[in-house]
Amino acid sequence: MTQVKDKTVIEFDGNAYIREEFSEGSARCFLITDYCTDPAASLEVQTKAIEVDAQGYLYNLATVVNGYEAADIWEDDEIISMLKAAPRERVEAAYITLSSLK
Repeated sequence: MTQVKDKTVIEFDGNAYIREEFSEGSARCFLITDYCTDPAASLEVQTKAIEVDAQGYLYNLATVVNGYEAADIWEDDEIISMLKAAPRERVEAAYITLSSLK
């Protein structure tokens, strides 16, 4: 089974793509919108963002889901909103997190 070795966000022709590199050396790219409609794929992107910057991802997700920057202490309803985040919201937060590291 082929394992994903690395994921990066790249921009080309005004579109954002996720580039996956595999352990055997091959690679593939997906438009960010592909990840927005596939819950399993959005969880893969979320996992990478958490690996790279867990705290940054959480704050970005809170901002995307709740519509405002998170405080240092979250209320229960804010946490519940993040747990119920839609695939598109998870991808947006992951994109913000991964692209801010460049």
